Amino acid sequence: MLIANPHAKRETYPDDLKNIMSIQKANESRAWLSDWSRLNSDGTPLYSLPDLAAELGVADILVKDESERSVLGSFKALGAPIALVRLILRRFPEQCFEARGLLAGEYSAALADFTVISATDGNHGRALAAAAQSVGCRCVIVLHANVSIEREEAIAAYGAEIVRISGNYDESVEEAAALAEKNDWLVVSDTSYDGYEEIPRDVMQGYGTIAAEIIEAAAQRQGSGPAFTHVFLQGGVGGLAAGIASYLWELCGEQRPTFIVVEPEQADCLYQSAIAGKAAKATGSVDSVMAGLACGETSPLAWKFLQPSVDFFMTIQDDEAVSAMRRLAAGSQRDIPLVAGESAVAGLAGLVRVVASNSLSSDLGIDGQSRVLLISTEGATAPGVYAELVGETADSVLSRQKAWSPKA
Repeated sequence: MLIANPHAKRETYPDDLKNIMSIQKANESRAWLSDWSRLNSDGTPLYSLPDLAAELGVADILVKDESERSVLGSFKALGAPIALVRLILRRFPEQCFEARGLLAGEYSAALADFTVISATDGNHGRALAAAAQSVGCRCVIVLHANVSIEREEAIAAYGAEIVRISGNYDESVEEAAALAEKNDWLVVSDTSYDGYEEIPRDVMQGYGTIAAEIIEAAAQRQGSGPAFTHVFLQGGVGGLAAGIASYLWELCGEQRPTFIVVEPEQADCLYQSAIAGKAAKATGSVDSVMAGLACGETSPLAWKFLQPSVDFFMTIQDDEAVSAMRRLAAGSQRDIPLVAGESAVAGLAGLVRVVASNSLSSDLGIDGQSRVLLISTEGATAPGVYAELVGETADSVLSRQKAWSPKA
């Protein structure tokens, strides 16, 4: 399903939004993260996939590969540590902590009794656990029933205490809030709710690093015309989409690209928000193979940015995501093989759906001149699940990737 957003604007980035999230703050976050030992200091690659572009009838497809962001395997490594650092700086102003020093563990003795907690589908919790371990504070992570044992073990490996519940993601969010209140812990969540916006804002601001790297890489390779005309973004609660869209909107103003947000059919909270004209809940089971996007409620803070900037909202089915994973893994003569996890491929699956329909392509203005940007947000964060879905292990794909060289 696809819906055009009647509230989307093409104008200068509004001051009221700039006061919440800005390129300036994104650049500050990027500088703080530049020395964190758990991130790739070179950023992540931006690949062009010319064979896939030819298959889909567009001029170019660019893929930002966040699987190479860090050992944590996903873009979430940019959000949680920045939110934790900014929280500590606000919480203990008298200590005069320095941001880079926090991530280097220089103040671990002073923070040994400080505890943060969060619910997660996997990647945010893993990133928060790693950041807490670096900082030297305690971390508790609440997992719902559909989070795999693989993802639980990956989080626990960074020293986090795991709390399991039998419900879904939204119920795990409620449990984390209840435990925080009971024990005087601090919630570091990537979704906002009434009275809770500072930390989700900081998480989203961290994602601006992705946009900054894309702009820099595109400038180096750009020929005639814009680097990209359309940007397909994952849904979830809306944080990544808001972080990327706000940065590009501020940078490009009225000339911003067309933004399309894609999410699972059964976890359609953003699609439903577009229909309602306000942050809304999903109508389906919220049980999707795209585990990182299996979210039932839109982040109200993210919606402040998405409602005026996203041109189209659409939903896809699980099997479309699996097909997209396999296509990226396969590579081709001119397309490097890529390891893209279940939630990483929503944008590509959405693009494939659109170009298969003349009417949808026309609605979105996608044609042979279009240059499409996709963000592959994670690698094989659950290696067993990845191998089962793709029919090949991530290590095998990576071996082919290392041996690959483009052929004319």
